[in-house]
Amino acid sequence: MTVDSPHIAFLGIGLMGAPMTRNLLDAGFSMVLWNRTARKCDPFKDEATIANSPEQAVRDADVVITMLENSDVVEQVLVEQGAIAALKSGALVIDMSSVQPSVARRHAELAAERGAGYVDAPVSGGTVGAAEARLSIMAGGSEQDVDRARPVFETLGKCTRIGPVGSGQLAKLANQAIVGITIGAVSEALLLAAKGGADPAAVREALMGGFAGSRILELHGQRMIDRDFAPGAPARIQLKDLRMILDEARAENLTLPLAQQVHNEYQSLVANGHSDVDHSGLLLELEHLNGALLGSLGKPGK
Repeated sequence: MTVDSPHIAFLGIGLMGAPMTRNLLDAGFSMVLWNRTARKCDPFKDEATIANSPEQAVRDADVVITMLENSDVVEQVLVEQGAIAALKSGALVIDMSSVQPSVARRHAELAAERGAGYVDAPVSGGTVGAAEARLSIMAGGSEQDVDRARPVFETLGKCTRIGPVGSGQLAKLANQAIVGITIGAVSEALLLAAKGGADPAAVREALMGGFAGSRILELHGQRMIDRDFAPGAPARIQLKDLRMILDEARAENLTLPLAQQVHNEYQSLVANGHSDVDHSGLLLELEHLNGALLGSLGKPGK
């Protein structure tokens, strides 16, 4: 890093924001941090400035990164709490949250009124990808603004420019449709195999070498077998993303029956008290529906 590196304001020090902040600090960026729950900034208080408000955090920032839970929270922080209004001319807003494409476009317009650039840059890779700096970053914005953001993106993972503002969010919706539907497929496949008398761990191992192999079968299939549902990506966030997928589909006069069915299953999972389990915990809803547990050789799990 050189003295010309941009000064970064990072808003949202949560499951994803904390490891991303760690990597940015390790790369030498100067940073100011803000989070609604201020104590989450404490691990970085000796290396970064801690702000009392979003407005204070962004005032002198060259780059403002948001990593927040949903569209409503991003709206509250950027608009209602005055972050966009406090931007200096020439700043660049990078929203790495997952929000509706229409929200990204409107925030880009508000930033432009302040003479600031804007890139929507949601990510895939979860907390592991964030910690290991290998997030897949889907960027929407002008070529100039995305190029300005690349020193930041290269510290966090791999960036692909999708198109104009809002395109990054569309790519993230596509990602989450595949993730949610595939988690459902893996859950059903392993439970089917186990109930028929096969060892689900052996089935997973065999399938990994064939056409059904996938990152989700590899990682989340193992989570299901181990019954390890500590949240990397909570089920409530997957449900939120599926709602956005269906909202966008309706706006484009599309019918997405697989996404609709998986949405309904996650809705039931959350309604049954599992909002904070990992999204691979969709297996729990399938088990509840069938009155059966996934376990070795079809026996009840732990």
